[in-house]
Amino acid sequence: MTKEFVDVLVIGAGPSGCVSASYLFKNNVKVKVVEKTKFPRLVVGESLIPRVMDHFAEAELFDALDAMNFEKKLGARFIRGEEICNFDFSVKFGEGWDWTWQVPRADFDNTMAQEVIRKGIDLEFETEVLEVSFEGKNSKTIVKDKDGNLKEIHAKFIIDSSGYGRVLPRLLDLDTPSKLDPHSSIFTHVKDINREEGVEGTQISFDILETQVWLWVIPFSNGNTSLGVVGPTDFINSLSENKDNAEALRNAIQKSDYYIKRFAGTEFLFEPVKLENYSRAVKRMYGDGFALTGNSSEFLDPVFSSGVAFATESGMLAAKLYLKESQGIPVDWEVEFTQYMKRGIAVFTTYVQEWYTGNLQTLFFHQPENPEVKEKICAVLAGYVWNEENSFVKKHDHVIANMAYLLNMQKEQSPE
Repeated sequence: MTKEFVDVLVIGAGPSGCVSASYLFKNNVKVKVVEKTKFPRLVVGESLIPRVMDHFAEAELFDALDAMNFEKKLGARFIRGEEICNFDFSVKFGEGWDWTWQVPRADFDNTMAQEVIRKGIDLEFETEVLEVSFEGKNSKTIVKDKDGNLKEIHAKFIIDSSGYGRVLPRLLDLDTPSKLDPHSSIFTHVKDINREEGVEGTQISFDILETQVWLWVIPFSNGNTSLGVVGPTDFINSLSENKDNAEALRNAIQKSDYYIKRFAGTEFLFEPVKLENYSRAVKRMYGDGFALTGNSSEFLDPVFSSGVAFATESGMLAAKLYLKESQGIPVDWEVEFTQYMKRGIAVFTTYVQEWYTGNLQTLFFHQPENPEVKEKICAVLAGYVWNEENSFVKKHDHVIANMAYLLNMQKEQSPE
């Protein structure tokens, strides 16, 4: 069996892994990336939020991605019957990027991976991690390539960015149940032949079919659009008696007064994919010689598109803390990594939970709008969930529920 020696082994070549690897490489760290699949490959998570742009810029991946001319995402629209709530990322509390992208992830991730390779980083596709063992912080990882050849990779540190593959959580028994209720989704892409011109045709939208059930519409610059339905797992399963994902998604589209004309009868470009009970959590996010980033640690819910942002945030942070530690500077991984990430995760978790209780929807659709409240919520939706100058970040655990309660009370007390 051949042996290889590196400073950092990155497992997974998605956004988190590429950000980690690129940042480490530009800081003269010997890094290797192994990826189980062959790119390009289909993956969910096609709507980004502005916070990710900070990471792509810092990892020197932005220019390659920008050259692809992906659809720009300037905000987000939420629809409930005849009610519409628009968020504009340029009108938010605090500093930060005013836009991001809507992307076919197969093309997006492949662009990043190829840019990582172009930089000179060693990235092996179709290479599966079979076994990991630690001696102190040093690790030995056995991998198998597409031809069945085995290799031993010795590393001083592992960044697990394996996403839904969850390599180290599986191998080290780190999985734990999510605090979120079980939800599932079904999605596909369509050739958007009925797309309208201008903003209406390109704007990402979330169409609320019931309080806990919603349809996503994510237009791409290539003329295709991603369509998906999300809801409690029991509801998603009830959309087709035969467990036919295509039938289930078509039935969901039929429930959308807003989009039925645009998408009814539209041909699906691939058999719709179902993600069941997708929320994930872990017992701990780091250990001696490793850190978990992206979906291999926590995944919440697609409603606010936070997945890639947490992936790149944790990937960049893990890379920086490893670099700091390698320079002999003490690192408190519990405080600087886990507690930091958990603060942002807690904010988004509250927003997801209050979305499904209906409280956040009460704030979104209340008229007249409160511009100050809307700007602060917009900053959260943009991913700036560590800015505690924003009261909707600092007091996230009660501000939404309290405000929704007051608004509902006012509505009940007002004359018809």
